[in-house]
Amino acid sequence: MQTTDNQPIQAQAAAAQLNKPQLLFGSKGEAVKEMQKLLIHWGYCINADGDFGHKTLEAVKAYQRRVFLKADGIVGNITWQALYTGAPVNMPVLRKGSKGQAVITLQQALKDAGNYKSTIDGDFGPGTDGGLRAFQKNANLAVDGITGSSTWYALSRIYAPYHC
Repeated sequence: MQTTDNQPIQAQAAAAQLNKPQLLFGSKGEAVKEMQKLLIHWGYCINADGDFGHKTLEAVKAYQRRVFLKADGIVGNITWQALYTGAPVNMPVLRKGSKGQAVITLQQALKDAGNYKSTIDGDFGPGTDGGLRAFQKNANLAVDGITGSSTWYALSRIYAPYHC
């Protein structure tokens, strides 16, 4: 079964309406507990005790890496959105000819998935295109060589934690 690149858009739009506080190491309270429950839902082994301690900090950073965010341990609007959707948010659409940091992120994820053997250089050329198409085929996605929301989502699954 193939999925389209529009699938997570509705969830992302709903999550964009969130009005949650920024949380960081040392925060306490119900919002922290809510965030911890979301992390537990996504497979991270922490307690929902309302205390943003070291284990929660490490889980937040791991989740941020999983959804291609800066792993700073601060739960702001974008991290909240990603926690509610279980998916990367605000990732650019990439295709052959794209360049930059997002392409480096794509190349690293493809390498981690075993689909990219070339140099990580931030240039979406033939090697990246081939690796992406192989990944899309293996993930039962439309094999179009375009990195849209469904492809980013599937790539984020390669970093899913082991369940407790």
